[in-house]
Amino acid sequence: MKTFSLPSVRTLKDHNFWLAGIAVGLITIHLRLTDHIDGSSVSSLSLLFWLAAASLIWQKRDSLNLESGVFPSFLGIILIVAVLVRSSSLPTTEFLGVFPFLSSLGLALLASGFKGLKQYWQELLILFFLGVPKATLFPVMDISVLTARFATALLWYMGFDVLNQGVTVILPGGGVNVQPVCSGLRGVFYLLGLAVLTLVMFPVSGVKKYFVPIVAMILAFVVNGFRVVVMAFFANAQNQKGLAYWHDGQGSLLFMLISVMLFGFFYLFLMRQERSEA
Repeated sequence: MKTFSLPSVRTLKDHNFWLAGIAVGLITIHLRLTDHIDGSSVSSLSLLFWLAAASLIWQKRDSLNLESGVFPSFLGIILIVAVLVRSSSLPTTEFLGVFPFLSSLGLALLASGFKGLKQYWQELLILFFLGVPKATLFPVMDISVLTARFATALLWYMGFDVLNQGVTVILPGGGVNVQPVCSGLRGVFYLLGLAVLTLVMFPVSGVKKYFVPIVAMILAFVVNGFRVVVMAFFANAQNQKGLAYWHDGQGSLLFMLISVMLFGFFYLFLMRQERSEA
């Protein structure tokens, strides 16, 4: 028979024990809410970012300065409580995007105060790019016209009789309206976050690190442009099932997978260059 022992009173009073418990609770809440509201694909991405941040903390756990003052601790508690209160009342996708950064900032203040924040710059950077840019910029940015023009140019170079009117791509048999949700902007933020995560976990030197986020965003935009082209094909053929598949179905996820794979190949190329220069 296996036996186990409950945490001792000394362990329960330990500062690290409570910090770890709060962190696990916040991560669990975020993942559950994300899976419920945004689906398993976004939840899996969030899990990847949380695991990366946790692994960085674990690697430097013995060198962390865990001393905080009254005011930063109070501010950290306020941030965490605010996140929990907002989580209990039908949180939006935008809120779930800022949840990891706000909660991790609160934990960092609670653990190490203002002076100790620099210890967590990598973790905070990763969790910032997990969702903050998308949550704050997506509602106010619209690249639908740019995406429609790019898709129109691709179709024109392919030899199609195509016309562009604003956000509409028109072919002889039909057309598509490029709305903000399918403009590729979410994919741009998605791959930007992945680029930042990769740079932190597997850094490259020199000017190469500045090109990584730029290439990631360009790849996401270009791949989504080809997705709009495919949707235009089905609209031209008046195939509504095919159009729906590539717009909302598994087809949209396939193009996201393609962009991630292309970025992965690009970064592997940079890593090989890094080893050859060493």
